[in-house]
Amino acid sequence: MSSSYGKVDEREHVMLEARRKSRKRIAIIAVSLVVLAGIVIGAVFGTMAHKKSTKVETNVNGDSISVSVKAVCDVTLHKDKCFETVGSAPNASSLNPEQLFRYAVKITIAEVTKALNAFSSSSRRDNTTTMNACVELLDLTIDSLNDTLTSSSNGDVTMPELIDDLRTWLSSAETYQETCVETLGETNDPELKTFGESQLKNATEMTSNALAIITWLGKIADSFKLRRRLLSADVAVDFHVGRRLLQSTDLRKVADIVVAKDGSGKYRTISRALEDVPEKSEKRTIIYVKKGVYFENVKVEKKMWNVVVVGDGGSKSIVSGRLNNVDGTPTFQSATFAVFGKGFMARDMGFINTAGPSKHQAVALMASADLVAFYRCTMNAYQDTLYVHAQRQFYRECTIIGTVDFIFGNSASVLQNCKILPRRPMKGQKNTITAQGRTDPNQNTGISIHRCNISPLGDLTDVQTFLGRPWKNFSTTVIMETFLHGFVDRKGWLPWTGDSAPETIFYGEYKNTGAGASTRNRVKWKGLRFLSTKEANRFTVKPFIDGERWLPARNMPFRSGL
Repeated sequence: MSSSYGKVDEREHVMLEARRKSRKRIAIIAVSLVVLAGIVIGAVFGTMAHKKSTKVETNVNGDSISVSVKAVCDVTLHKDKCFETVGSAPNASSLNPEQLFRYAVKITIAEVTKALNAFSSSSRRDNTTTMNACVELLDLTIDSLNDTLTSSSNGDVTMPELIDDLRTWLSSAETYQETCVETLGETNDPELKTFGESQLKNATEMTSNALAIITWLGKIADSFKLRRRLLSADVAVDFHVGRRLLQSTDLRKVADIVVAKDGSGKYRTISRALEDVPEKSEKRTIIYVKKGVYFENVKVEKKMWNVVVVGDGGSKSIVSGRLNNVDGTPTFQSATFAVFGKGFMARDMGFINTAGPSKHQAVALMASADLVAFYRCTMNAYQDTLYVHAQRQFYRECTIIGTVDFIFGNSASVLQNCKILPRRPMKGQKNTITAQGRTDPNQNTGISIHRCNISPLGDLTDVQTFLGRPWKNFSTTVIMETFLHGFVDRKGWLPWTGDSAPETIFYGEYKNTGAGASTRNRVKWKGLRFLSTKEANRFTVKPFIDGERWLPARNMPFRSGL
């Protein structure tokens, strides 16, 4: 007995703790699966009981619809399409809701591939920049759907653990398709837009339905508070390696590639340096960009994972371009610096689009990749400066300068401790800081501005400046614990059209300070809320972008909650 009270060897103690945690992890997974199965069975039998006295429904082939199919299709926005597609699954009556979800994703991939082939054929025939943009966007859509299918089919991880990832990828798949239609609309050619909408109708509805199903399954898991992220040992080790690397005294000294205008580095352009990045690497590739102005349009391709670009400062290492919508470049392709590779990080860099206000949409920085971060960076343009296009993003201590809709997109983004500086627009224009693009109630997207400072760049006393306007029907934007200078219009928010906004938007304000923070004369929209602490907390780093999982490895400061 006395041995149990003796001093335990430290190494042995660590091993014991690891075994205990492993057993606990396995137990939680097992319980999660059992309870999830029970809830789903309950939902299914509830549906069966409800329909007991009614006629049995059939799908388009005349086959009876199983209660599982009925349960999952009832939560979708396009029920007829769900019954037509998911209801026609082979052996549908024997599939559970998770299996039906995977089938829904699989057939959506096939449908998007059909649309991609149609756009590719048209692009070869018409050779239009717009069609090429859609081809790229649909290729990104398929990538997101494939990530969803592959991860949800991984037997080593339970579905409840993956909900956040799956919803992010499906939300992005919807966004990419929507952006294609928007890009076609920019041409002012009704036939072109009609072509795009008709080619994508089935695909967008099916993507939305898959998103609705996984959102429903997530709510089931949430109701029993069994969801938790369980990092495997190798992932945890990778995080620690990344942290040690980024905690080096100076990233510039440990860079893998040096770029310098004066020829003192390996390359003179960032684009050339990116060609040396290994495809889909789990290891970081650090590119040091020495001070100077780099006149190039840079694209971090989707196969360039875990790239870190570090400069000498937001006003010293600058990437400069001038592509814009008026001169024929779609907004989606106008960015001076565009990021598609996951795990990207930039620090002490400047991104500028010099097209000017008369050229309208002209993006300085576009991020369309998952788990990306920007630290002490500057984004400088006029209309559409920062395009937070898709997936999960974090901005810390950045400076964003612009005029109309200059922080816009449909990612899940948190901007924290940033300086947001509206500038003088074209004569007759109003300034609008945000234009968030959420189109589906099940998307997990939105713009969260947290602990920032919103002040004018110069004298704007004669310019109306608003916190944002609702770009889409489910536009979601919150501004929390932020200083609002008195130049912010007392109405706060501007309608996109008319004199009101859709009731389905979610605009929130929480404990802001400064003369512009008074809510007394705010617009009277149903979708505008003055948030409780509980509501506001939903849009902080930890729950909104799952930041505690991936931000520590970036070695940049962040606040998890309020």
